[in-house]
Amino acid sequence: MYSSILNAKLEPNSLHSCYFFHGEEPFLAEQFIKELEGILFSSKEEGANFERFDTSENSWRDIIDTARTIPVFFTSGRLISVELSGGESDSLGPGDQGILKDYLTSSAASQSVLVLFYPGKLKKSSSLFRFFSGLPSSTVLTKEVKPLKGQSLIKWAEKRFQSSGKGITGDALNRLVELTGNDLRRLDSEIEKIVIYVDDKGAVDLDDVNDVSGWVRSFVEWEISDSLERADFKHCLVVLDNLMKKEGVSPLALLGLTVKFFREVFMAKIWLHEKQKTRKDIFRIFKPQIQEKFQNLYRTKFQQFFELVDALSLDELTGLLAELEAVDLRFKTSTLSFQALMEGFLFEYCSLRGPSAPRSRSSTTR
Repeated sequence: MYSSILNAKLEPNSLHSCYFFHGEEPFLAEQFIKELEGILFSSKEEGANFERFDTSENSWRDIIDTARTIPVFFTSGRLISVELSGGESDSLGPGDQGILKDYLTSSAASQSVLVLFYPGKLKKSSSLFRFFSGLPSSTVLTKEVKPLKGQSLIKWAEKRFQSSGKGITGDALNRLVELTGNDLRRLDSEIEKIVIYVDDKGAVDLDDVNDVSGWVRSFVEWEISDSLERADFKHCLVVLDNLMKKEGVSPLALLGLTVKFFREVFMAKIWLHEKQKTRKDIFRIFKPQIQEKFQNLYRTKFQQFFELVDALSLDELTGLLAELEAVDLRFKTSTLSFQALMEGFLFEYCSLRGPSAPRSRSSTTR
């Protein structure tokens, strides 16, 4: 598998014990983790050997104790991602340095892959940088991940299309970058939508980009609704964190869009039950930007939306809306952070629905 962040092919038998990334483009590190998942784990059960940590909440001793634990299901290894607290927390004390060095120089390091990411600029004089850059390069790979610009951004997008089996014309690619800027997460999201839209077509042209990404300003609402339709807890957490920290979306705006999503599902359920509107009518009302001429994109999003409508009962939807009201009240009357409150809600929702929930067979386009 080719890795865009390393600009090289990843091989299971040539992985480093530790990868230390730092810089202002976290999406590249997230993509690298997905690439590692693809080559380390061949089943959902083996995926249980992937764990995430944050040094603002977990100690290095706890993280390394986990790394030393023998992986379950007898897989080739364990994958552990660690987000290092950014800002002023660019230091690494002697005690933690000792814990990390003892682990990385031991045989236990061969059974796990550590991927560490420091979000933001990191001074070369900091103890964090000096420690990891001072370890053997055969054990730790250290790399700065900078925002891509100009031709580097164009080449990244071209390779992203190629990895999906698609080509793209020069004017179409320039238009897409013009719409999204150098935000890789947003660019990747648009590429995914375009690939679905063109279906079996081999090359993306300017009309395809204008059809699908001309309404890119609805990115925030798209990200929220897409993550809720997927009901994948890890994905929901990533989207929530990105919208709050990188996009700067306010808590009230996020809450409002989440409530809007579930109210639309609730209303669709009512309209179908009372036979007031057809599924096409409902989809046209709630998803006007996704037109039937989009073909595969329309079909995919139509199915996702109505699978959720069919799967959740009115009582469950009422309960979810009530819980969102409770989140609003707790946020305004307690010291709890909005992000923590929403993470709790998303956990309950994804546990209720989840990607393993049976798919409804009644969500055909009609």
